[in-house]
Order: sequence, then C-alpha cells, then structure tokens
Amino acid sequence: MRFIIILLLAVVFGSVNAQPYQIGHTTITLIDSSRSNRSIPTEIYYPADVAGNNVPVTSSTSAKFPLISFGHGFVMTWDAYQNIWEAVVPEGFIIAFPKTETGISPSHSEFGKDLAFVIAQMNQLNFLGSSLFFNRIDSMNCVMGHSMGGGAAFLAAELDSSIKTLATLAPAETNPSAINAASALLLPSLIMAGGNDCVTPPVTNQIPMYDSLQSNCKSYISINGGSHCQMAETNFLCSFGEATCTPQPTISRADQHLVINRYLLPWLNYQLKGDCISGTQFDSLIAIDASINYHKTCILCPVTTSVEDKNYSNVEVYPNPFSDKITIKLNQQGLNYLKVLILRMDGVIVHSSDFGVVKGNDKLIVELNKSLPSGIYLINLWIEGKVITRKIVKR
Repeated sequence: MRFIIILLLAVVFGSVNAQPYQIGHTTITLIDSSRSNRSIPTEIYYPADVAGNNVPVTSSTSAKFPLISFGHGFVMTWDAYQNIWEAVVPEGFIIAFPKTETGISPSHSEFGKDLAFVIAQMNQLNFLGSSLFFNRIDSMNCVMGHSMGGGAAFLAAELDSSIKTLATLAPAETNPSAINAASALLLPSLIMAGGNDCVTPPVTNQIPMYDSLQSNCKSYISINGGSHCQMAETNFLCSFGEATCTPQPTISRADQHLVINRYLLPWLNYQLKGDCISGTQFDSLIAIDASINYHKTCILCPVTTSVEDKNYSNVEVYPNPFSDKITIKLNQQGLNYLKVLILRMDGVIVHSSDFGVVKGNDKLIVELNKSLPSGIYLINLWIEGKVITRKIVKR
C-alpha cells in the first residue's frame, strides 16, 4: 500500500509548473437542426502558441483540452467575461461563449439548450479533419455561466447527461427553475456567490441551488463583500442595475477576480484534468481563507487526507517568520515519504521539494529563492498520503 501511495504521489507531482499557453480566438456559427435550424453564433478561445484570431491550436503538445461552455448574464454579452477566458485558457482549457438570448426577453430554456448544444457540437468538431479543433478536444467538459447564464447552466446539465461538471458565478433563478433542475443533478458542482450580491441575493438564488444539488461533491463559496456584477468585467447595464440596490460591494473588482481565480482554476484542473495537486490547493486554501465563507461536501483529492495542525502537532516547521530557509522536523518514528509545496495565498506554487523516503527524526532543510517577496504563504507537507497545511511568513 505504501508503495502505491508513493507511486501515485510521484505521478501527481509530475504536472507541477506547467507553462501557460497563449490565447487563440475564433468565431463559428453552429446550427441546431432539431430546433428549426436555430443559429448559435459562438466565440471560442483556446490554447495556442501565438495569440491571435484563427491561429492553430498549440503544437507544443498533442494533448486534448477540456471544453467549457459559458453562458452570459441577462442583457450582457460574451465580451464581459475577458477575466474568465484570460484566466482559464492559458491553463489549458477551451472555452466557448454562445451569443444567443441577449435581449430583454430571453428564453432561459433555449439558452440552456444552446449551452448543451455547443458542447455536443464541439465534440463533433473533434472528429472533423478540416476543423481547427480536430483531435484537440478532450472528453471532459464543464458547463459554466454567470447570473442568467449560471442558472441556464443548471438547465443544460439537466438536459445532457454527457456534461461532466458544473461551475457557476452568482447563478440566477430561471424559468424553468434552475433550483428544481439542481435537484436532478449528481455531477460535481461549484457555486460562487457574492456576499453583497443585491441583484441575485444568495438566500433566494445560489443557496437554494446548492442545497438542491444531489451531488456528493459540491462546493459553495461566498466572497465576502463581493457583488453580482464584479464577477465579470465592467458592464454598463449590469452596473446600472446593481447601482439601484443594496448592499454595494466592499471589495474591488480586481480583488473579487483574484478570489474567483483562486478557487475556479484549481477546481477545474482537478475536476477536468484529475490534477491532485490542484485539488489539494483548493482544499488547503478554502479552509483558512478569511476572504470567503464556504460549504463543501468532499475532499477533492481522494488519494490524500487533509490533516489539521491540532492532529499533527508533532511536526515542526521553523523559523516562522523565515528568511530564505525553512527547517522541517517530523518527530515521529519510522520512515516517511515527504513532499513539500509552498504556495502563495492565491494558490500559485512557488516552490516544490521532493525528499522521498526520510527518517522520522531527521531535520530537513528547504532552501528558498532569496528573491521570494515578503508576505504570507502556505506550506503543504505531504506525509504518507496525508496533507498538512500551515501558514508561514516570509520576512
């Protein structure tokens, strides 16, 4: 068993520090013959070697990339979500934005069908030799959205059982009901809400959706002081509506985007790529982050078990604050497998050390880059299939 754990950890850690991709872009129009040849113009962003329109998908790897279908908010358009595509595409995802139902009387049902149809049709393009995306789209996918588009994502997931995951930003109740649709869903789900959202208040929108979900792996994150419209870039109509209600946001749009990325990226990396380190980042950060409140029903990385400090007090990490070196002493009997990760508070890994099998009473030195900025970091200690997380301070 111990050998299996070590082998699994070795595989997991092999994907750390992947280089980001550039962002390619193209526009296609999909036709749904089952709905009177409904036209679905779609903006698509994808990993590339050089940024630009209609450039090839990256040739730096032959890997296939998970697909995300994203629904926009009420009277909003796809270009309000530059913060989303600029965050997820460099991490190795393809994201598609259907541009339908942008008017003042949108059909939530049709929009949900559009989100599901985009995933189905993009999967077909994976097998079309003349397509830009030939053999580059992975079978893993996610339906995602903001506000109305978030509610429509629930409808899409209910319609299409081939959808693997669900991620929503301040999802709004829809007609038909996204809350009711949630009660039929078993897929892994992430709901992010703004604590100061006066447009779609969590108590009548996101919380009932979360409670209705039947998934055994679901997470709800409320961003303290965050608002509805700050999930996206500045948008006049959204901001105008938000200005008429209270409470107003108490954090900046940039800060809210940082919190979104702090959890959305590792969640997607784990759910769609099986990246265990990303799952551990998510679980480690969410437990200590004062900028959020949360509920969750699962540990994202099933290979490991998170351990609180009080249950592993015999592990010493010093000095704290530190300068350029950290000493780790396990203070326990026998041999132990030890891996050390140091992360910024936004989840970015800044250091990785693999000590392999060590004696329990050894003092182990982690030498860090002297240019590492001062501030608060997390240290993750992987010991025999368990993860211990502590805060450390760089002078």
